[in-house]
This record gives sequence, C-alpha cells and structure tokens, in this order.
Amino acid sequence: MKRINIIAICLLLLIFSSCSKFMDREPLAKINPDNFFKTEKDLKLYTNSFYTMIPDAEGVYNEDMDNVVKSSVSEFLTGRRQVPVTGGGWTWTELRKINYFLVNCNRVLPFSTTRKYIGAARFFRAWFYFEMVRKFGDLPWYNTPLDGADAAALQKPRDPRQLIMDSVLADIDFAIANLDVVKSNEQVNKWTALALKSRICLFEGTFRKYHKEENFNLPDENKFLQAAADAANELMASGQYKLFAGNPNTAYRDLFASKNANPDEVILARKFSGTLQIYHNANYYTITASYGQPGLEKSFVNSYLMKDGSRFTDKPNFDKIQFYEECQNRDPRLSQTIRTPGYTRIGNTNKLVPDFGASVTGYQLIKYVTDETQDSYVKNDNDMPVFRYAEVLLNYAEAKAELGQLSQSDIDKSIKLLRDRVGMPNLNVAAASASPDPYELARYQEKGRLNGVILEVRRERRIELVIENFRWMDISRWKEGTMLTKQFKGMYFPGPGEFDLDNDGKTDVVIYEGTKPNGPKGPAYLKLGTEINLENGNSGGSIVVNRNITKEFNEKRDYLYPIPIQERTLNKNLLQNPNWPTGM
Repeated sequence: MKRINIIAICLLLLIFSSCSKFMDREPLAKINPDNFFKTEKDLKLYTNSFYTMIPDAEGVYNEDMDNVVKSSVSEFLTGRRQVPVTGGGWTWTELRKINYFLVNCNRVLPFSTTRKYIGAARFFRAWFYFEMVRKFGDLPWYNTPLDGADAAALQKPRDPRQLIMDSVLADIDFAIANLDVVKSNEQVNKWTALALKSRICLFEGTFRKYHKEENFNLPDENKFLQAAADAANELMASGQYKLFAGNPNTAYRDLFASKNANPDEVILARKFSGTLQIYHNANYYTITASYGQPGLEKSFVNSYLMKDGSRFTDKPNFDKIQFYEECQNRDPRLSQTIRTPGYTRIGNTNKLVPDFGASVTGYQLIKYVTDETQDSYVKNDNDMPVFRYAEVLLNYAEAKAELGQLSQSDIDKSIKLLRDRVGMPNLNVAAASASPDPYELARYQEKGRLNGVILEVRRERRIELVIENFRWMDISRWKEGTMLTKQFKGMYFPGPGEFDLDNDGKTDVVIYEGTKPNGPKGPAYLKLGTEINLENGNSGGSIVVNRNITKEFNEKRDYLYPIPIQERTLNKNLLQNPNWPTGM
C-alpha cells in the first residue's frame, strides 16, 4: 500500500473500529454491497484494509525464544501458560472482512477487473489460516461471512488440518495466478504470493515430517516440501529480486537500518514514515533496559562460523574464550547483529562497547538500529522487512535438503548468495555431509533424522534471519521445543576483575565482590551474584541468565495453543487441543 493510501485505509478502518464479538458481523453489515462494490476504486479501498494483517514492527524484532534472551521469562518458556477465557490468538476479525469481500466483489464489475483484488483477498486468507493453523492445528474452515442466524455454521466443529491446508494451497495458488506481476514492496503481488507459499509449504512439510509420531498423523509431507522448493525456485528464476549488496562489513546491517526498504531484496515491508509520524521503537528497544535488556544467547553466538568457513566450536576451549578474541575473524554478520569490538553507531565515529545495562547477556543487539536522532521512545522510521529474498533462498535450500535432493548447484544459487554478500566462503555439500558439526547436532533431540547438510542449512537460517520472528516457527516445525528449556547464557568471564572488551587499553567492565570499588567513571561496575551471575561464581564462566527460573516444555501439549474457554462455551463442538485442560 502506498504511503498516500494510509489516510484512506484509516478512514475505511473507522467503519470497522467497533469490531468485537463473534466474527465481527455487525460493522461489515454497514457497508451495503449493492452500493459499495461498484468501482475499481471501491475494491482497492476495501482490499487495502487487509494490510492491517502485516505484523507491526514489534511483531518482527521483539523475538525472545532462545536466540534472544531477556531479564524476564515469559509463561511460554516456563510452561505455565493457562487456558485463556477469551482471546489467546483465537481472533477472526480479518477472515470476516476477507470473506465478505470475496462474496460481494463481483456484483457489478467483470472478473478481468476484480481478479487481482480477489487474488489479494485470497492471499490474505491463506496467510490468515496459515497463522491460525500454526497456533491451533485443526480449525473450522469458513469461506463465506457468517450469518448470525446460521446455527449450523456457528456450531461447526473443527475441520481437519489436511482440509485447511489444502484450502490454503488453493487460495495461494489462485493468488499467484491472478495478482499483479508488478514488483512492489508496499503491495502484495505474484512475487509476494510465491514467497508466502514457500514459507507456508516449508513449515507444513517439515511439521508433518518431524511430528509424524504424534496424534497429528498427517501425510503428504513431501508434497508440501516440493511445493515449497518449486515456489521458491519460480521466484528465484524470475530474476525479479537479488540481495542488497555493498561493503561486506556493513551491507547486512545497512539493509535493516535503511529508511526505505530496499526494493531489490525486500519483497514486502511494513512501512514507516517520519513525515506521517508513523514510527516504531527498535532503537529504544536495544539501547535501554525498558524491554528486558535483550541480548543474543551464548550458544547462538558460538554457532557463527569463522570468516574462513571453519567452525568456531572446533577451537580448543571455545567455551572459555573472552569477548575480544571470540569476535575476531568471525562471520561478518555477527558484527552487524551485535556490538563487537570497534563498533560505531551509524552517523558517528565514537567506538562503543556493549552496554550491560541494555543487554543481559552482553551481546547487545544492533540489527534495525539507526542513527542517534531516532533514539527517543518510538522514534524509528526505517521500514520493517516482512518478506525478503534471503528467506526465499533459505526456504529453497531447506526444502531441497529435507527432500534429500540438495545438490551443490542448489547451494550455489541460494546460500552462496547470502555468504557472498558478507565475504564468506560457500557451503560445501560434500564436506558438510562427511563431517556433521557435533556441537550443532548435540543441540537437537531429533538427531536420528538430521544430517550434516540439514544442520548447516539450519545454521545459515538461524544466523541470517535472527530477530525477524522466525525462531518459534522453526523450533515448532522441527519439534525442538526442548531447546527452550536449556540454561540461557551470555559472555564468558574468568571471574571477578577488570576487563577490556575492545582491547583499546581501557577498562570497560569491572566485576567485583563485596563493596563496590572506588574506581574511575566510565566502566560498568557489576556486582557478582546480584548484577551479574557466572556459571561457577567467582571461579568464572559464562553469564547465566534467570538461573533460578525453571523452564519447562510439554512435548505432548505446547506445540499448539489452547482454545479459549469462551469460544468453547459458545460452540460446544470445539474440542480442546491435546493435553490442555478443557477449561470448562
């Protein structure tokens, strides 16, 4: 949607602003289809309202599973989620809007005019149902707006996941065939639909593969994996997109800090504008303590390769290497994701070390961070990528790997491009197959179904897409929820003392016991046992985060969300998800 359309969208949304109960019937009834859907302008105005489905900025960067950890732990990680009375993600507002449009948009205008708008509606319906399936599994399938008098529809039980996902495929295939081919990262088009299809099908194919032994009992995993590979390959072969290039030491960072989303790589973005005073909060999120002091987790930092492509975790005593040394000669994406020695803010030349007041692990985030003029609360106006070409390349490589079809030529047109951007050597399929990384393999519970190539593709995905809200999606489909129960860690320190993080001859951190030293201003003074905890106390070790909080994950329950009590009270035919309390 163009920025100039934001006002028009907001006006239309006013019509829907009182949406509340059961499928939000009433507000849409105020639009008389006989009077409204008469011109192409009407169709455009209405379908623009669907763009509210695009995640807001915090829905992208506010990631806190195991890649990024914080000073607090959510109920999702402690295993203490309760069946909600209402809400809990069981929200159908957008579907009602979409189905109302699809039923009424062809009253006057010919299909030649309406087709791309129908394509947009079915794109968003596919996206809506995909997100709902990820949360709840089986769902009632509705392709028409509900009538309050239709008791059968209102009391409908959940349809099988197979039916839902086949219907989602039908919707996204229609969208691919009928949406515009004009490239735009502000409006959905054929290329956005291909990107979404690759995401949907990779998720569903791997979910069916790795959850095969559970109650889901879903067939056709390879059908979805092949569809993911084919959709990604079609987009790749189109030549429409390429990776944003530049200095290997800054290109990855600059992609996310750019005010306007790069049209060569970003397929769809959430748009922001200082002129229109539409902002987000990425800078404030990363440089203050207000949002839980987010920081990368130690095991994830360990996963970044050396710049020559060798494994950091193959180094002797890799888990006891201090910050300055561990940052040397690593994959350049590490220094473009967190503060590393020599870091400077965009627009400034002052070298900054990690701020422990803003990062509980010491690995302080810089992805999405712009210049200092946007450091105030909710002041960022850089666009937020939602679909980008890098994801499509990774979807292709992973789908092919899961199918057992991944060749070196497949890597050369996918992961190689990601590594070329930052000056990293290519992934060698034969070498990865011959020597699976024992450090990476040890992190997974599904070891028997993994090989060296899949491990490397997953490593690449984790590094390239960090802080883009993919982590739970990936953990869920791989059936690796137990990763969330591990002890989260941060930087390594050998014990109390003074530490120079960037090797410039000045003390940056003082870890002390007892009374705070009367030292110079400048360093961060952290009291051992209260302001910082190390694995082995005064004998040193990695920072441990939330040491006294027990994290649990129920493999037989927690991959799906519970259905709220109110919904099951209204519809007695809605069965609760496995091993969640009925709540009734």
